[in-house]
Amino acid sequence: MGLFGSLFSKEPKKENLEAGLEKTKSSVFGKLTKAVAGKSKVDDEVLDNLEEVLITSDVGVNTTIKIIERIEARVAKDKYVGTNELNQILREEIAELLIGENQESFNEHPADKKPYVIMVVGVNGVGKTTTIGKLAYKFKQAGLSVVLGAADTFRAAAVDQLTVWSARVQVPIIKQAMGSDPASVAFDALQGGINQKADVVIIDTAGRLHNKINLMNELGKIKRVMQKLVPDAPHEVLLVLDASTGQNALEQAKQFTKTTEVTAL
Repeated sequence: MGLFGSLFSKEPKKENLEAGLEKTKSSVFGKLTKAVAGKSKVDDEVLDNLEEVLITSDVGVNTTIKIIERIEARVAKDKYVGTNELNQILREEIAELLIGENQESFNEHPADKKPYVIMVVGVNGVGKTTTIGKLAYKFKQAGLSVVLGAADTFRAAAVDQLTVWSARVQVPIIKQAMGSDPASVAFDALQGGINQKADVVIIDTAGRLHNKINLMNELGKIKRVMQKLVPDAPHEVLLVLDASTGQNALEQAKQFTKTTEVTAL
């Protein structure tokens, strides 16, 4: 059984996932097919239609403009581009766009901030623990030492899940029993990072519902406690959102930013 099968009681079947995405896939490519109907060449009219398809498919205006500009440059360079090639061109240009905008360097954090403290926030189920595991792996691959802090003591199994990731990535984890004071765990994790001369300390927090003011206030307490050891901690507050939640994600972002001064998303 794979990692996610061991963490969650129900493992989604591949065919169920594909079926769930089929409507979105059919909608986008159905619109694209109509946009190029009767056309043999990618011209201004096709690009206008493509722009409309992307925007109405919720790609976003800025991203759509970038994609159209890249396709325009490619059409100008190649002189003749048939509409039958448009699907492949779209795939290639979007992939290049994503790669170009995600070239984060994991070994260029400020040298004068050691340990560099990252606090990860967000509601339950958005993938905070998984994100922490990936970040720890990336930092370690860049030659940096990492300590994890399991300050999500609110939800059953949260500490266990982060422990699985720490073992998988082979980085130390500081934790306490479920129900412990999260601020106390964060303090211990930061103290451990200082003692171990770690480059990075990543603090997990409970999946707080953004309308639960007492839980949101607890994030402020975690920050204040960490600042007793490192005055400017945390150096990064990473908010993790589920892209499929729509407008609710915006509300979450607003509320978390009020409480924690979110710096990364």
